[in-house]
Amino acid sequence: MVQISVDDWDLFQSLNQDPEVISLCFDEPSPEAIKESFESRLPVWSNSSEHWLCLTMTLTETGEKIGVTGFRIVDGSAEVGYLILPQYHGRGFGTESLKALIAWASKEQGITSFGAVVTEGNIGSEKVLTKSGFSLTKVVPEAYEIGGKLYADHVYSYENIVS
Repeated sequence: MVQISVDDWDLFQSLNQDPEVISLCFDEPSPEAIKESFESRLPVWSNSSEHWLCLTMTLTETGEKIGVTGFRIVDGSAEVGYLILPQYHGRGFGTESLKALIAWASKEQGITSFGAVVTEGNIGSEKVLTKSGFSLTKVVPEAYEIGGKLYADHVYSYENIVS
């Protein structure tokens, strides 16, 4: 995994427009909002940054980029997120990348508190989180609207005790 670069625009745009990827994450953003989101992730990241650390997931065998993963620091905790191209859903790449991200963030950045918010019904993302050691800590009813429908937010957390 490496930090996103200007060369990753097509991947980022596709991930933010594909109905299969975003259906239980958010409404399709405008082209301008996607571009703004992409550009906000391009500056070099450090643990004092306010923007997302956005890393591309790459298949070792082929070099093909299949998604993004990363986090941003909010009140001392890393809020994690990930988007993966549909043809790679259910193949363990989300879990593998999230576990690697947590290990790196804990060891290299001293981050031990992680969180994630998943929209009700996004079973795939919930499986990734639980396989990565996260626990469901709160359900917030009717917290998020997608396509005119209100969904509950499922709030997950993970504390990595580094010894």
